[in-house]
Amino acid sequence: MLEDIAVDIKNPFGEEAIEVAPDNILNALGRLKRDHKFERLTSVTGVDRYPAEPRFEVVYHLQSVANKRRLRVKARVSGANPEIESAVPVYRSADWYERETFDLFGIRFRNHPDLRRIMMPEDWEGHPLRKDYPVTGTRY
Repeated sequence: MLEDIAVDIKNPFGEEAIEVAPDNILNALGRLKRDHKFERLTSVTGVDRYPAEPRFEVVYHLQSVANKRRLRVKARVSGANPEIESAVPVYRSADWYERETFDLFGIRFRNHPDLRRIMMPEDWEGHPLRKDYPVTGTRY
């Protein structure tokens, strides 16, 4: 069913999960929404696999209310250029999730309508959920 979309299919702990090529993310999400009735995007987040390469995973959680199914979709992106196409054209709810992922992990979403920080101040340096982000320093 999902073999033509996915690079890899897993079913850990009874949870459906697929991996797609990052260049194919919009096509994959569009087909999942249209052909497989995953009408709801419940979250977008990132995972930092530092020091592994590709360093980051962008993770989308989808839900099919009609079919009572959930699906996790992953796409791996490089640490040198952490960038992937925005899912906003397919799922409008991706907007703030992508902004949060950008803010905390530094993953850029191409063609996002308003990609700017959402949690940290605009002048904040770095991305605090990266594994190489410094956690020590001056305490106030």
